[in-house]
Amino acid sequence: MKMLMLLLSALLGLVPAGEAFLRPLQPRDSVLVADQLSYGFRLDSVRTGTFVGLPDFTAASNDTLTLVRGWQLDTTWLKGHKKARDLFSLEGSIVLAPFEEGTYILPDIHILRKKGASVDTLIFKGLELEVKTIPIDTATFRPHDLKGQIRYPLTFGEVAPWVAGALALAALLALGIWYARRQALRRGGASARKDPAYIVALRELEKYRGDKYWAPEKQKTFYSGITDALKVYMEERFGVDAPEMTTAELFAAIKGEKDITPEMYQSLKDLFETADFVKFAKHAADEKENAAAVPLAVRFVVDTHESEAAEEQAQTTGEAQ
Repeated sequence: MKMLMLLLSALLGLVPAGEAFLRPLQPRDSVLVADQLSYGFRLDSVRTGTFVGLPDFTAASNDTLTLVRGWQLDTTWLKGHKKARDLFSLEGSIVLAPFEEGTYILPDIHILRKKGASVDTLIFKGLELEVKTIPIDTATFRPHDLKGQIRYPLTFGEVAPWVAGALALAALLALGIWYARRQALRRGGASARKDPAYIVALRELEKYRGDKYWAPEKQKTFYSGITDALKVYMEERFGVDAPEMTTAELFAAIKGEKDITPEMYQSLKDLFETADFVKFAKHAADEKENAAAVPLAVRFVVDTHESEAAEEQAQTTGEAQ
């Protein structure tokens, strides 16, 4: 028989051989076909430096009795022994599985042991294995067709998480739709409540009344605020892209507007040119120019708005007649 020589790092002493052990891996009161069993031996008081040779059962494996797993060795300390540090218990086993009913005579286990110049063979007596199948009463047995998979009724506990998840998702969707509509209504309401352009311009110009922005280092803010407010108003009132135009382009675009008198046109143009000098040429306007800037801008907004309002009223009166 072929021997597998293994060097164990912690093995000890000669002991008489006994019977092999046979333990089912699935404990029950009898061994059934296809059960797996651990078959092996146990050595006690094995000393370090001992060589062990194990039999090779691979060739004996067949369709009736199959070798599922080869040799596996386990060692444990011998606690309580005065020389416990050098002594171990050794247990070796293979795994077998029978696939036919009947009685099996398992072979003896021959272990070759070598320590130093001493060599001996330990024989563990093989055991008898009785394998059974589940008995069938052939008198009453009736074959049946294969059944489909059993479908158990759903319970509330199984359905509840899915229902709760669906409700939560529906609630989130409803909340999202409500929020989107609310934001749309707010934007629509804000657009509907938007103040007329002349009111916005007058409110913005009001910020620059007084002399707090007349100091040379603040004049850029002063004139930029006034002209920007007027440009926004002109864009709404006259339909020109005033915020994106230069002074020359803007006054070329509004020249000839019937609601702007020549005097107002020239005064407003002078105001914008002064603002350009202040913003881009570091010009410091005098107190007279500063004092006239806001009143001129306010008068322009009021006059042009009143002209527009008069036109709209005349048009409405004509349509009513």
